[in-house]
Amino acid sequence: MRHFVEEVKLRSGAKGLLINVPGASVMSMRVCFRAGLRYAKKPEIYETAHVVEHLSFGANSKFKSEGEYEAEFTKNGAYHNAWTSDISICYETECADFEWDRILDLKRLAICEPKFNDLELKSEKGNVKSELTGYMNDYNRLLWPRVQQQIGESVANLSERLRTIPNIELKDIREHYRRTHTAKNMRFIIAGNIGFFRKRKILNMLNNWELKDGERFDVPLDTLHSGSPILIRRKDATNLTFGFSFLTPRRLETSESYSIGALNHILTGTMNSKIFGEARKRGLIYSFESGLTYDELNTSWDFSGEVDLENAETLFDLVHDSLEKILNGDLDEKDIEAAKSYMLGRTQISAQTVGNIADFYADEYFKADEIEVYDLIPFYINKINKQEIIDLAREFAGSEISALVAVGSCEKSQITPLAERLKL
Repeated sequence: MRHFVEEVKLRSGAKGLLINVPGASVMSMRVCFRAGLRYAKKPEIYETAHVVEHLSFGANSKFKSEGEYEAEFTKNGAYHNAWTSDISICYETECADFEWDRILDLKRLAICEPKFNDLELKSEKGNVKSELTGYMNDYNRLLWPRVQQQIGESVANLSERLRTIPNIELKDIREHYRRTHTAKNMRFIIAGNIGFFRKRKILNMLNNWELKDGERFDVPLDTLHSGSPILIRRKDATNLTFGFSFLTPRRLETSESYSIGALNHILTGTMNSKIFGEARKRGLIYSFESGLTYDELNTSWDFSGEVDLENAETLFDLVHDSLEKILNGDLDEKDIEAAKSYMLGRTQISAQTVGNIADFYADEYFKADEIEVYDLIPFYINKINKQEIIDLAREFAGSEISALVAVGSCEKSQITPLAERLKL
């Protein structure tokens, strides 16, 4: 969809993007604070940010309960949600164009004028406990925090997070909210049919949000290293679910991320890919994925899948050999051109809705205050070249920051040889 992006700065110091999508019938809004789990005041109340997020649509200065607020918010079909990560708490909303201003004002109430109380705190602590307990059965959610821990990131795993919930008191919720939900720590994206006069009204409304000045928090700095392989033992796990990462201690440039994106497509993107496609052809695995995760300081090249234990060594040999070929410069130009063609097509498909457009800008902007230019995507894709792909793969493999974590019913002695097979 055709759209126009403008960065704006409020009088309070908050910054955001207004994305004009002419003729759009939907308004999409995102408000994000660096207020996530890692900004807890102390480790004993690590889960505070998650509970704050759960309480965000509860009682406020106008509505006495979550039920009353929810009924008013959704009466014309509007949708809202929120999520918490290590770094962020983000509030998301989509509504019909005809009620955007009513919804934006309701969003203001939730973010600027919450009334935290013991009754809702007790309920939401129970809901957060239930949510995390459920994640204990999702092996991917179980293993990735352990990968982070093994490479030196100061995060808690699911079991550790659960143990902190009973320690959280109302004073902790209020302290975390006051410290983190401040103007200078806020970023926002509003996308929809935003003409000249509507832009003025949006800015007037946002400038009336009453938040303390505060500060923009830095992303926590960790001392990173390689970690030994970890097995999370689950007696009822029929397969081996695994994740492993190679990390470089810098944030990739935009063009570099597209180069690794092309390599990911070549390795795991389709049934014709070098690792996933070949593994499927041999009957080794049903799914295998790779991708990038990053913040302001680091970029992680991640791989994950699920395999029958008897096929694990063969699969990991395939992974090693495929990566080793790349590091040795064995990369076909035809595969690169095919990946570029695929990426250009997916770019066209990916921006079909207002929400898709907002999502595209959110990752870069919320993590690093950077605006990726949508119209430059074809330029970045066409710029992808063999040497840069190889150089980046070598950088990740040579960083000496990596880890493997698996969930399964086997013994630790069976996981160590798999990690050895990943050494490049």
